[in-house]
Amino acid sequence: MRCQTSFTSTNDEAEFYLVAARMELAGVEALELMRSTMDEIFVGDDIAVRRITTYLLQLVDVIHHLCELLTEVKRGCDPNIFYHQVRPWLRGEDSQAGRKWVFEGIEQDPSLVAPKELSGPSAGQSALIHALDIFLGTDQYSHGQAITEHSSGTSETHTTSKASFLKRMQSYMPRYHRAFLMHLSENSRLRDLVLSFASKSDSSPSEDEDVGRKGGSALVGAYNTAVLALKEFRDAHMIIVALYIIGPSRHAPPGESQDIKPGTIRKEHEPLRGTGGTDIVCFLKGVRDKTKSALIPH
Repeated sequence: MRCQTSFTSTNDEAEFYLVAARMELAGVEALELMRSTMDEIFVGDDIAVRRITTYLLQLVDVIHHLCELLTEVKRGCDPNIFYHQVRPWLRGEDSQAGRKWVFEGIEQDPSLVAPKELSGPSAGQSALIHALDIFLGTDQYSHGQAITEHSSGTSETHTTSKASFLKRMQSYMPRYHRAFLMHLSENSRLRDLVLSFASKSDSSPSEDEDVGRKGGSALVGAYNTAVLALKEFRDAHMIIVALYIIGPSRHAPPGESQDIKPGTIRKEHEPLRGTGGTDIVCFLKGVRDKTKSALIPH
């Protein structure tokens, strides 16, 4: 694959896009495993449970592969070039406090209205990651993440009660991707199935039931392993954010003095916003921690 269009004509920008493309391609295997799992859930017998357990463990391998692909961005994309040369082109209006986009000539047509929300491209717009969340049932934790904002110059915080950021990002996806996620959320009963086996673990089983319970215990274990793999993926994402955004945000672009461009360097008390407009550190930590909350005791 080659990147044919870019803002900066740098290999660093091209590699940034290609890493995301490789991850989407690798995610095809995850979609196949989801489909096979949902077919087995419909059957619901002991053989189906064993197959679902196998599919979940295979899904763990896919998520680990996605994690490896994500961290490979370090091979071809320099953090300083990304932050200071590429990222400014990706920032949405809602990630730049006090700076509004100007739509020249919009006043000449009364039927045109300036958009009220303009988020930049974000990893939250990937239908693949949403599909993993919905399929595993972790979306009720991660997608319900409220956005905590820090008031500039103070230690005060407040929690925004608007629709969650991840739900909001679905409006930026292609229509068929949104339709797929809706279909998946209405038909995926994986977590309910796993919970039903976890609830049986405290009872005193007969011999036949004991065989089924062992299969159920393996299912719960495989499910939890998949949830932990998704949590580890988000750990890796936070490491990349620290390397490519948090670190470079504290320094002037290479070759420039710290004092020649007032406002270029982020003040320590200001929240660092992602291209989608969130307080990126607080948001990612919240999603990561809430993903782990989806683990099922057994």
